[in-house]
Order: sequence, then C-alpha cells, then structure tokens
Amino acid sequence: MNKRTLGSPGLKVSPLGLGCMGMSQSFGPRPPREEMIEFIRAAVDRGVTLFDTAEVYGPFHNEELVGEALEPVRADVVVATKFGFAFDESGKQTGVSSRPDDIRAAVDGSLRRLRTEAIDLLYQHRVDPNVPIEDVAGTVKELIDAGKVHHFGMSEAGVATIRRAHAVQPVTALQSEYSLFWREPEDEILPTLDELGIGFVPFSPLGRGFLTGQVTASTEFGDGDIRASLPRFEREALEANFALVDLVTQVAKRKNATTGQVALAWLLAQKPWIVPIPGTRRLERLDENLGSASLDLTSEDLAELDQASAGIQIQGDRYPEAMQKMIDR
Repeated sequence: MNKRTLGSPGLKVSPLGLGCMGMSQSFGPRPPREEMIEFIRAAVDRGVTLFDTAEVYGPFHNEELVGEALEPVRADVVVATKFGFAFDESGKQTGVSSRPDDIRAAVDGSLRRLRTEAIDLLYQHRVDPNVPIEDVAGTVKELIDAGKVHHFGMSEAGVATIRRAHAVQPVTALQSEYSLFWREPEDEILPTLDELGIGFVPFSPLGRGFLTGQVTASTEFGDGDIRASLPRFEREALEANFALVDLVTQVAKRKNATTGQVALAWLLAQKPWIVPIPGTRRLERLDENLGSASLDLTSEDLAELDQASAGIQIQGDRYPEAMQKMIDR
C-alpha cells in the first residue's frame, strides 16, 4: 500500500491503520490472546503499519497485547498509544488526569508494556479541564526531547485547545470520530488541521459497524458490547439511521464493492492526510477494509455520497451523557 503522511513533522504510515481496542474491550468477550497476536502480525504482513492502542484499553491489557505482537517487527511499524485517564489502586478508571507527573508515569508504563524504547505517536486521550493544555504539551515536549516519544497527538480536542497546544509542541495528528455517519469535524476541525499542518486519524470510521450494513433493527448487542449503551444504537434511532446505509449500499452495488469499503473510500478521498483506523478482530473483515484503499470513487460517486449523507439527520448522541462531557469542543 502507498503511504500517507501525518502532519508537518512527516510521520509516514499506511493509508489505513488498525484500531486495536476491540481486542481487549467494548465489543463482547475478549478473544484468546494468541489469536489476536497472530491477527496483528497478519495485519503487518498485509502492509498495515499504524497500530492504535491506549493504556485505558483493558485497562493495560491492550498495550501488553500489541507490544508482544509487534516486538519482532517493531522497527517496521508505527505504534500510537494514549495517556489521560486516572486509575485507582485496583486499575479501575476513575476519571481524567493529565498532570505532568501522571503523564510521565503513564509513558513509562506504556513503554514497558509495549516493549519499546520510544512511543511513535503519543496522544492525550481526553482533554483535562483542570490542567492547562500548555503544561500538557510542554510535558510531552520534554518526553520528545528525552527520546521517549517521537510525535505528539491529541484526541477529541477542540479548535482552541489544539491551537494552544500546537504553539508549545507541534501536534502531528488529531484523533476524533469522523465518517459518513458523523461529519461534525468538517465544520471547524478539518480546516484548522489543514491550516496548521496536522494529520487526522478518524476512529469509528465505519460508525462502530453501522456502515458495514451488518447491523439490523433486530441486532442484539451482547454483554460487554459498548453499543448497547449508546443512544445512536437504540432501536428507534437505528431505524431512522438505516436510510444512510441504504444509500451507501446503492453506491456499493454499482462499484462491485461492500458498503464498508465505500464508506472507507469516501473517507480516504476527503484529504490526503486522513488515515482511518477501523477496528476488527476478523481477518476477512481486515482484508475487506484494506480493499477500500484501492477503490476508486469518481467525483460523481463522492458527490452522491455527500448529498445522501447531508440529507439525512442522524438520530441519537454519540455517547451517554457522562462520556459526552469528556469531549472538548
């Protein structure tokens, strides 16, 4: 696969990365560890070079998994992880924290679990309203100077916060949700990133499976599946939102592609510095996702998808109220 470049610092990665969170949490029972190690290595064999994890995934389990899987090929891949949550003595997540000492401790723990000497891309997972973003960026700058981190990233940060952080330590990439299912970043985020030379890494680029066409009105989300608690996936909202999937499916049939491939190809066509990180635990789904990088959507296809998406009012919030409050806008 051809490479894409994140940010002015020039972090080169595959056009699609792999979101690894679901291998440890949020989408039902945790799969066997050895199966996921083999799966991650299969992704490397297929040309994926960007792998996304975080200390809070598990917590901690996901970094350990990714670290073990990628250790034999560490020099050939880009590992992104995140700090920004606080934990009690039992490891339970208790809120956000980006105090400088907590950032340093988080990075040392991540380095150990990831079995690496440096983190390629370190994100602040959520903005901490109690810590000036200049202090956060300054701490990450110190870690970069010390050789423990290579690039600074932010997640779910708003425009004003991004600008303040970028003035202290250049931001290589922003991670936030973006898809045909959620286009809010187009209003202010994307123009700001373009201006500042910051790459964009959309998570949930398939709307947590919604844009694959695999979710139906009768889908039951099992124990441990985060979608069971999300307003967008409540029955009434689902039924209203299917209109978007139907329209994307029409384009997919015409292109001899899957609905998910069209959704990802649309995203890749928006900017050359956008690198989605769809998450999956199945090899056939990974192969399908990677096929989107070679799917050619014409200007007419893109205009049709834009019009279809803009004409449908998506129902339901992204998160429950408590999680919504953690988003900086």
